[in-house]
Amino acid sequence: MRLWLCIALLSIALCASADRPGVFQRIAQGGKFVRDAVGGARDMYRAYRDMREANYRGADKYFHARGNYDAARRGPGGAWAARVISDARENWQSRVSGRGAEDTRLDQEANAWGRRGGDPNRYRPRGLPSKY
Repeated sequence: MRLWLCIALLSIALCASADRPGVFQRIAQGGKFVRDAVGGARDMYRAYRDMREANYRGADKYFHARGNYDAARRGPGGAWAARVISDARENWQSRVSGRGAEDTRLDQEANAWGRRGGDPNRYRPRGLPSKY
């Protein structure tokens, strides 16, 4: 019985290392995507938290761009998380806040700018504390 178990384990190990490196590589890539997505969601939350803490008029576009920028720098998973979170937030806010389609369009522009790797400081208002 032990001999057969050893043979089976050895066969699996040899098969995995010889025939199927692509499967394990795809699993590792999937894991990296998930880690990037979680990290990207964390980046988006940090930008949101900072925006709420700063409570600075006209700074929302900066924080949108910064959160998306930080998340997208993590990789495809982070960019995906940023897009999903940004779209969900804007869809919800456009229905609830009543700030209008123009504000939503400008927010989405800042989101896309950050995700494409654009400098978030483009949207930074004068007088915003350097802490942010």
